[in-house]
Amino acid sequence: MATPYVTDETGRYIPSTQRPDGTWRKQRRVKEGYVPQEEVPVYENKYVKFFRSKPELPPGLSPDTAPARPPGPPQGAPPEQGLSKAARRNLKRKEKRRQQQEKAPEQPQDTDGLSSALEKVSLSGTGGAPPAQGGDSAGNSERSRRIKSLRKKLRQVEELRRRLEAGGLPQPTQEQLEKLGRRKALEDELRGLESDS
Repeated sequence: MATPYVTDETGRYIPSTQRPDGTWRKQRRVKEGYVPQEEVPVYENKYVKFFRSKPELPPGLSPDTAPARPPGPPQGAPPEQGLSKAARRNLKRKEKRRQQQEKAPEQPQDTDGLSSALEKVSLSGTGGAPPAQGGDSAGNSERSRRIKSLRKKLRQVEELRRRLEAGGLPQPTQEQLEKLGRRKALEDELRGLESDS
């Protein structure tokens, strides 16, 4: 709706108009080139303008050779078209989690068997029993930490040995070979700590 301007010898102005309640608005003097607020176009940054001016078709495909699309939403368009950026991101995360959960049963059961086998394997003569509690609490906690550390290192050595035997590690590094060589010393130290407790 264009605002009617009146121009006379005093200048340009918007004439007085009557409000719905019956009162009158005063006439307003305006400068040349004035555009009322209702008629000012909404600001669009250059990126919005670019994407609005961008053709719907891929580059190189002319509109006359393009197949006619049926009216309605495009087939490949996601249902989250009207969602905010954060909501779309959350939907993608949920979809990814759902796909991972669907793939989880398809993964080989070897990983579960391996971890349960590692838990059952006794690397020392105690049968995996926790060390006996007693004695000085500070020394005991230090000893239990060291025992836990040694068991972890032995599990890593055992895992490395299995990978080598299975052929999963074609060329072991010098560091891996040294780790395998320390196995006996780690077992002896662990036995000594467990027998002290």
